[in-house]
Amino acid sequence: MLLALLLALVLAPAAMAAEPRTTLPDVEDEVMCVECGTALNVSTSPVADREREFIRRRIEEGMSKPEIKAALVEEYGPKVLAVPEGGGFDVAAWLVPGLLCLIALIGVGIAALRWRGGDSGEPDEADAGPELDPDDRRRLDADLAAFDR
Repeated sequence: MLLALLLALVLAPAAMAAEPRTTLPDVEDEVMCVECGTALNVSTSPVADREREFIRRRIEEGMSKPEIKAALVEEYGPKVLAVPEGGGFDVAAWLVPGLLCLIALIGVGIAALRWRGGDSGEPDEADAGPELDPDDRRRLDADLAAFDR
């Protein structure tokens, strides 16, 4: 009996240390104010104050973060969660911004290639200008040779 009591005294603090206690800021930054639609940790509405009090009571009851979030959804509905749970429109909330960023990157890449002109190292016919007559070509070659010295 004494051994069991001693073992319980030794193992109880270790069990409590293994599972950290949930705090208000820990939950508050992952839920929204259902009235104004902003994060609960920045909202100043009366509904946000009631939500904070709801969370504090659940923390005092010893509930974990997932349990508190589930209780919030039960009390206020799924709009209380800051992160979509998944499925249907919630998936679009994750995919659409990513797809828009991908499309923007592709657009920037295409614009950069067009701006560079697909430089192949050889001048295009449009860049060559008009054909020079032989006298102008000889004078140009002579002038360029003079600058090479």
